[in-house]
Amino acid sequence: MNRSGWADERFGAVADAFSRNFAEHGELGAAVTVFVGGRKVVDLWGGVADGRTGRPWTEETVVPVFSCAKGIVGICAHLLAQEGRLDLDAPVGRYWPEFARHGKEAVTCRMVLGHRAGLPALDRVLGFEEIAAWTPVVRAIEEQEPLWEPDTAYEYHGHVFGFLIGEVVRRITGLTPGAYFRRAVGEPLGLRAWIGLPSEEADERARLVEAEGRPPMPGPEHLLTRIVTMNGALVFPGLDEPHGWNDPALLGMELPGAGATASASGLAGLYAAAVTGIGGRGRLLTSDTVTDAVREVSSGKGWLGFDAGARWGSGFLLDSAFRPMLGERSFGNDGAGGQFAFGDDEYGVGFAYVANRMIGHGDARATRLITAVRECLADG
Repeated sequence: MNRSGWADERFGAVADAFSRNFAEHGELGAAVTVFVGGRKVVDLWGGVADGRTGRPWTEETVVPVFSCAKGIVGICAHLLAQEGRLDLDAPVGRYWPEFARHGKEAVTCRMVLGHRAGLPALDRVLGFEEIAAWTPVVRAIEEQEPLWEPDTAYEYHGHVFGFLIGEVVRRITGLTPGAYFRRAVGEPLGLRAWIGLPSEEADERARLVEAEGRPPMPGPEHLLTRIVTMNGALVFPGLDEPHGWNDPALLGMELPGAGATASASGLAGLYAAAVTGIGGRGRLLTSDTVTDAVREVSSGKGWLGFDAGARWGSGFLLDSAFRPMLGERSFGNDGAGGQFAFGDDEYGVGFAYVANRMIGHGDARATRLITAVRECLADG
């Protein structure tokens, strides 16, 4: 493995863990970036971005990061709340009147951010082009009845999370969530992160591959499969198929629940900007806003009957045995390919790990890196 980049001497253990991921855990191409106190202290990349051609991973390489998109959307929602433009505890219908029917009248943005709205999947079957057009998904959400009484249970709201919060963002700002993120955060800070990858970036992205032994999805009627594929319109992971996660047409459209493409430095920079500020700019999210974001909203057994050990705040995974971070002020989101990014304003950390080999259940690559960060901070 050809490793490039650098790490401050204090964070040498992170570099060692990054190298071990390649040597011991089947890494193909990957990158990790860590900010502390607004300063980049680790920026490493290595391996192969495209296994077909051998094209190397570079400092600029972006890769699909799946539900790390939820962190981008969550930060946008909290920014609007912080500005007084969005009340997370007000009914969604205040901003989107057509939503408030069929049992959804009391649904709030916080219920959606905590996966408690009863809307993990849609009954209506939409085509790929309809999903790309945005408005058909919005209409389907308006017509949807909750699967359970809102706020009485939780289950992962895979794609609906992004479209629902995203439509609220659009109603408030006039911009779809990907466009709002780029205007408000991504472009001013120069972050290589997008929901809807620009066509000029498509050729240099990393190409995803599946590790051997990844378990298949359940059948098409299973709720989990319906959540992940939007009733079969998207192919998961479908790495060699149209409408799968190497398809530029999918990566180029706005899928704000699971369709982000980013570099490690782009995602780590976003969380560092949120908790400390970067580039001479103040922090995006105040301490009070982070306190609101990290208050636990959901945990334990989900509506489908499983308890993976995850804890959810308002839009973010929280520190847990399922997803260890640094402590009670940590908040982030992971991706189906093993990617993970988070911020923590107690430690002043923005962290991101991205990779193109999808390992699946039991993937501990990011956790090993976070463990090294934690040890380095303790030793410092």
